[in-house]
Amino acid sequence: MKLYYAPGACSMAPHIVAQAAGIDLELIKVDIPAKKTEHGDDYWQVNPKGYVPALMLDDGDVLTEVGVICQYLADQKPESGLIAPAGSRQRYHQQESLNFVATEVHKQIGALFNPALTPEMRQVQTQVIKRRLTALERLLEGKQYLNGEEFSVADAYLFVPLHWTNRMKFDLADFPNIQAYRDRLAQYPAVRAAMQAEGLG
Repeated sequence: MKLYYAPGACSMAPHIVAQAAGIDLELIKVDIPAKKTEHGDDYWQVNPKGYVPALMLDDGDVLTEVGVICQYLADQKPESGLIAPAGSRQRYHQQESLNFVATEVHKQIGALFNPALTPEMRQVQTQVIKRRLTALERLLEGKQYLNGEEFSVADAYLFVPLHWTNRMKFDLADFPNIQAYRDRLAQYPAVRAAMQAEGLG
């Protein structure tokens, strides 16, 4: 399988899952602005959406979207414990978490990368982010991980936008549970391995 990625982008989430599950992926770096792979191929031909990640399966089929790819990879190694069995209530709670990360954390924090944001727009966006993080702070109360005491695909995904807060100098001082969670995940072996492989530490 081939994972199309950009270092430190949300594609790092399925990379973390693969590391945690012991799945060997061929990593293909993508220049997102140019829409070219490191081999010079047209990335539009891989993913018509134009962004990472994309996972090309051995038969040439391509999966996109972070939460979907993370679930697919974890399902290849159910013994890894990274995702609950399909149809179980725990699985639905994990999907609930993945959707929350995708729509309310990833997209909101990721919006701060937009160079066209005016100071006023940035202030509005920051307030939206703080509301979402207030909810997340409560969700993490008394927990090691987002869905309890075991690392799951949801944690692999959530780590990425929380890691972006370092790059953006976004202060998490008002969110001690989130700050401790992010720092804890940064030391998780699969997270460290993915970051090192992407040249990030």
